[in-house]
Formats: sequence, C-alpha cells, structure tokens
Amino acid sequence: MATILDEIVANKKIEVEQFKRILPIEMLREGGFFCRDTFSFKKALLDSPTGIISEFKRRSPSKGDIHQNIEPKDVVPLYEEYGCSAVSCLADNKYFGGSYKDVMQAREHLDHTPLLFKEFVTDPYQLYLAKHSGADVVLLIAACLERSQCQELAYEAKSLGLQTLLEIHSEDELSHYGEDFIDVLGVNNRNLKIFKTDIAISKEIVKNLPDEAVKISESGISKPETVAELKKLGFNGFLMGENFMKESNPGIALKNFVEEVLKCL
Repeated sequence: MATILDEIVANKKIEVEQFKRILPIEMLREGGFFCRDTFSFKKALLDSPTGIISEFKRRSPSKGDIHQNIEPKDVVPLYEEYGCSAVSCLADNKYFGGSYKDVMQAREHLDHTPLLFKEFVTDPYQLYLAKHSGADVVLLIAACLERSQCQELAYEAKSLGLQTLLEIHSEDELSHYGEDFIDVLGVNNRNLKIFKTDIAISKEIVKNLPDEAVKISESGISKPETVAELKKLGFNGFLMGENFMKESNPGIALKNFVEEVLKCL
C-alpha cells in the first residue's frame, strides 16, 4: 500500500523532469546564487549555544495550513536576529506550500546564517537548483534513497560546495551514513510514511549514533526542556518549524523559546 512519502516522491520525480525543461542545469549555473561562497552548517551548529534550526513552511500534509499568507522576508531576518543557528526553508510546493523561490528570498534576507534546502531530493538536478537558490546544505532522506544513491548525491553536493544533512528515522537507515560524505546526521521524530511524531525516537536512536557525527533532532519539539534534555543526550541541533510558524510572529516566538532554552541549560 502506497504511503504519503511514496506519493510525495512520485510527484517530485515528475516535477523535477518539468523543471529540467524550464530551467536546465546550464541556466542554473549561470544565475541566482550559484557562484556564492557557502556557509558551514556543521560549524554553525557546533558554535551555537542552542542549536535551534528555525524552519519556514506554510503547510504540511499532517497539519494542513500552518501560516499560509506569509513570505520568507517577513520571517527569516528575525530568525537570524533572535539567535537561530541555521534556517530551513521548504522547497516543495504541492505538499508544503514552498518553492525554490522561497529559498532564494530567504537567502536574500540572511546575512551570515546557513540555509537548508528542505526538499525530497532524488535527482542530482535538485542539488544544482539548491545551489542556484542560495542554499548551503541539502537534505538527503534515507527513506527516499538507496545507500549508493545517497552516497552519489552527497559527493555531488560536496563538489558544488554544499554540505549534506542525512535524515534517518530508524537504526536500519544508519547504513546510509558515511563520515566522509555526510556532514550532519539528523533523526526525524516523524515517521514520514504515516506522519506520526514521537520524541522517543531521538532518545532511543542517539545511543547508537556514531560518536563523531554532528547530530540533530527533527520534528515534534515544542518545549525548551526537551531541547535541554536532548542536548545532554548528545544532540547538537534541533530543527523546529511548526512550533514557530503557527504563531502570528514566528521570529518573536523563536526569541522567547531561545531565552527559555538558555535558562534550562
């Protein structure tokens, strides 16, 4: 039986082929932010006192509309001002209400903060689109990729100056990890096949993650105490979207959250 993730990936492959006809790689190389020097996502996480990765997204398959009529320029400068370690921006339109143009707008309004191209990457073309859009790091989801495919995409990303975030949901998917081609290892507390979230996933898997890996916990984090607890368990970063985006002013929501996290540490 097909899952939501299967549906998203199938749609993405069709979408990518359409993009290739409209914006061939040659055009991507010649414009946008393709030639800019990138920031280190990994270093930003290690240097940050809280490791909060603030996400810009308008909707999701599990929550529906979150903050529909808002633009990255209204949010990401405040994310940067109020202490995020990095910004994540959704590039998928059909299921999350984002676009590569959102990523470009986010880049335009960030001075020094690393930017994550949050997308279902299955084709090398998407790496060029990420670079063109001004991203510094790309997401590779183990559940969407064979290990060899993941490795090939990661090396291609590195050749473009992009870092890689590998997302896993189970210990079985750790086989996709390699210290030489993955920069940051993420544990998604949300099962992408049924979109159910459980923080216990991070707490359990962290025991078996490689010591050398820079680690982040993703999804379902809403309390400063949870960040403090996960940080003590070995996580360096925490990707949070809905918790901030559901508020009228996501930037102020981040500011208040960071202040509370610092009190807990």
